[in-house]
Amino acid sequence: MNCRIADLKNKQVVCIKNGCVLGYIFDIEFNTSDGSLTAIIIPGRPRFFGLFGHEDDIVIPWSEIEVIGQETVLVTTDSASFSLHTKKGFF
Repeated sequence: MNCRIADLKNKQVVCIKNGCVLGYIFDIEFNTSDGSLTAIIIPGRPRFFGLFGHEDDIVIPWSEIEVIGQETVLVTTDSASFSLHTKKGFF
């Protein structure tokens, strides 16, 4: 499957260790000497509606990407610090 960088930005990133949604790809890193992709970057969550900036961006190394699907990217990153990104119910 061929994929453009613009197509990657529309994909949701999910950790397969605990099923938490980390967010959507915002940017990528690549090695300029050999053209290989090295990481994907997910923007940090806004603090207090964005008035106090954002949390740190999540950088996931390319080696931790398991599957790039039509709509989702599955990763095996250490997601203990990302457990706050899971969707909660109404309460």
